[in-house]
Amino acid sequence: MSLRAKPDAVVLNGLPAFASPYGTDVELVDFLEQVSAHLCRWLSTAANRHPLPSLGCLPDIAPERFGRNARQLLEDLDQIMDRAYQPNHPGALAHLDPPPLTASIAADLVCAGLNNNLLAEELSPSLSLLERRLCRWFAERLGLPQGASGVAASGGTLSNLMALVAARHAAGLQHDPNACIVASRDAHVSLQKAVKVMGLREDALQLVGTDDQGCLDLVQLDWLLQHLHQQERPVLAVVATAGTTVSGSVDPIPKMRALCDRDGLWLHVDGAIGACFALNPNTSTLVPGLKEADSVTVNPQKLFGITKTSSLLLLANPSHLKTVFGTGLPYMETSRDGEHGGEIGLQGTRAAEILKLWLGLRQLGEEGIQHVLQSALERASLFRHYLNDEKFMLRSGPLHIVSFRPCGLLSDQLVTWTADTRQKLLRQGIMLSRPFYQDQYYLKAVFGNPHTDERLIIQLAQQLLASI
Repeated sequence: MSLRAKPDAVVLNGLPAFASPYGTDVELVDFLEQVSAHLCRWLSTAANRHPLPSLGCLPDIAPERFGRNARQLLEDLDQIMDRAYQPNHPGALAHLDPPPLTASIAADLVCAGLNNNLLAEELSPSLSLLERRLCRWFAERLGLPQGASGVAASGGTLSNLMALVAARHAAGLQHDPNACIVASRDAHVSLQKAVKVMGLREDALQLVGTDDQGCLDLVQLDWLLQHLHQQERPVLAVVATAGTTVSGSVDPIPKMRALCDRDGLWLHVDGAIGACFALNPNTSTLVPGLKEADSVTVNPQKLFGITKTSSLLLLANPSHLKTVFGTGLPYMETSRDGEHGGEIGLQGTRAAEILKLWLGLRQLGEEGIQHVLQSALERASLFRHYLNDEKFMLRSGPLHIVSFRPCGLLSDQLVTWTADTRQKLLRQGIMLSRPFYQDQYYLKAVFGNPHTDERLIIQLAQQLLASI
C-alpha cells in the first residue's frame, strides 16, 4: 500500500480535522471565525451576567460514535463558556486573575496552531530564542546582574519549586533530608508543596513571624537562622515574599540579603504577585531589593492579563538550572543558540506560552505597562479611602490587594458576616474572596481589574459600611 503525494484531508461532518498543508481550508477559516465571534460575544456581555455563574448542566463527556459538526461543537463550547468564571466582569475582584489582554488572546490561538514544543530548539526555533531573550530582558529590568536569565514555567508554584531545587543543589544539600527552607508565615502555600515534592522532613519549612504590616520580622529571622545552625539543620534557602496573598505585603529583601550573605545562604524571592511592579521606574520602589536575589519568581498573568499560564523563574546565575535539570537530551540535535528548553527546567514538553507574554507586552508598550500598574494601585487607594472608617480593620501592603474585616466582631460572628456579605455582594455582581488568615476570616479585594471604575468601588464601600 502506498501513500498518495497529497492525501485526502480528514474531514468530519464538513470540518477538517487537521489543517491542510497544501492550501486554505475555507471550512476551517469559517469555524475559527465563528469560535472567535462566540468568544467575543462572551467577553462583551460580561457585565450583563454575574462573575461567578451557577454551574448547571455540562455537555456529555464521552465522544459520540460519530464526530460532531461545527455547529454542534460551537454549542458545546457555549455551554462551557456560559458557566465559566468571568474575569472580564467589572465586579470580578476576588483573585489575582484579571481580564485577558487582547493581544495575548490572539497569541494563545497562534500558539495552539503552531503547536511548537519548547522541549528542544529544533521543535521551536524562533520561540526558543524568543524565550531566552525575553527572560534576559525581564532579568535586566529587575536589576539582576549581567548574564541573568531563566525559564518560563506553568505557574508560580512550579517556578518556586525549581528555584528551591536549584538552591539545594548549589548548597550541596541534594542528598540531605534534614535541609530546611526559611520563610515568613505569610509565604505562599506553594512552599509547602515544594517541601513534600523534594522529600524533606515535615518540619523542613521553618516559618518566621511577621510585623504589623505583614512583613517578615528580621529579628526573628536572625534568631531562627542562628538556632538552626546550633541544631545543625542546614538551610538550603531563605524565601522573601514580594506580595503576600492576603495583604500584598513585601518582605524587607535588602536586609534579608544581608543576613543571607552573612551565613552564605541562597535568597529566593517569590515575586509572583509583586515583581512586575519593578518593570516601571515609578512603581519599582514598592518592591526594593529584587536585584539582590539569587532567584526570582515573576507571574505576569496576575497583573497584565497575560492568558494563563505565564510565569518566569529568573536566576542571577542561570547555569544552576542546567546543572540541576540537564539530561543531555540524547535524542535531540545540539542547540545552536543556548540550551534546549527541556534542559533548564523541570518541564520537558512545554507549549510556546512565551509568545503570549511577548505579544502582550508589545501591545502594552512602556506607557501601557505603567498605566496597568499605576491604575491598579490607584483603585486600591481609592477603596481604602472610601472604607477609611473606624468600623473596619484593613490589612493592606503597598500593592493592590486589600483584606478587611469589621472591628469588634468575635470569630464566630466573622464567619457569618464574611460568608453572608460575600453572597450579598455576589448577587449585586461584585465578587470578593474570603481568606482565612491568622485564625480569622476576612474579605479580600484585588484591584487589578481595569474594568472596575470609581462608581463600583464607591458602591462596594457603601455596601460594606451598611452591612455592620
